Amino acid sequence: MRIGPYPIEPRVLLAPMAGVTDKPFRLLCKRLGAGLCVSEMTTSDPRFWNTRKSQRRMDHAGEPDPVSVQIAGTVPEVMAEAAKYNVDHGARIIDINMGCPAKKVCNAWAGSALMRDEALVARILEAVVKAVDVPVTLKIRTGWAPDRKNALAIARIAEASGIAALAIHGRTRDQMYTGQAEYDTIAEVKAALRIPVIANGDVDSPEKAEQVLRRTGADAVMVGRAAQGRPWIFRAIARYLATGERLPEPGLAEVRDILLGHLQALHAFYGEEQGVRIARKHLGWYARDRPENAAFRAVVNRAGDAESQLRLTRDYFDALLAGVPPDFAAAA
Repeated sequence: MRIGPYPIEPRVLLAPMAGVTDKPFRLLCKRLGAGLCVSEMTTSDPRFWNTRKSQRRMDHAGEPDPVSVQIAGTVPEVMAEAAKYNVDHGARIIDINMGCPAKKVCNAWAGSALMRDEALVARILEAVVKAVDVPVTLKIRTGWAPDRKNALAIARIAEASGIAALAIHGRTRDQMYTGQAEYDTIAEVKAALRIPVIANGDVDSPEKAEQVLRRTGADAVMVGRAAQGRPWIFRAIARYLATGERLPEPGLAEVRDILLGHLQALHAFYGEEQGVRIARKHLGWYARDRPENAAFRAVVNRAGDAESQLRLTRDYFDALLAGVPPDFAAAA
């Protein structure tokens, strides 16, 4: 699959997730096999570009090309300026968010709420495509509600506007992340378009990735929540799609080392205090389904400095490796 001049290989992408797909996580997923990693949603409103939060979201130093940056907003001219600003700051692909179901985004008529106004969608897409000389991609849902599925109409507008690739999450906005994703709508869109289509929603294993590709005819799959605490899913999917071979799950020692590296990257990127705080959700995801994970989280979440967080994490995984109960009393 190609997006503009860029070959995307392997054809498994990291979905943009606010508060998750920051630079440390993107770099990790790219190293572990993702063909493309899309940034967190960034605001199109220039009043907020100089905040610390936005500055970090727009930091792409050291990221391998192509850097894909997602922008969100509702005003065509403002979105066009945001696209230009991000291209000037390292973006090689601009992704437009029309898929986010969050209330605070939809209440401002951004994200998936835009799918209710097809004329505005066309104006935004045309303005952004015209404003930059890099590929522009679009992420949508199947529609606003089960009785208002208009992904195909939006997709045709996107292709006519010059959008280079389209990602579709197989749920309506009303579904949020509940229930099961459906792929028939994605298949319908793929059959009608010439541009690449990326299937998103419930892709949580190599076998599921292959099934979704076969069922939809999509050019690639996009992985979101299934990568939280399991960034190695990208190499597993890539190997399975290429060879049919199922990679074994990483051993505890490798998981420990990946996690410790991830924590250190978060501490370095955000600074110790904020990095320790942000790392807590990742620790919960990595420890999910592991022995005594609740007790581990209760202890490690009290760690107030980077050294303690790293030590507690290392001790927990070392105990699991040794086959002995973690000593949470001593840790506390």
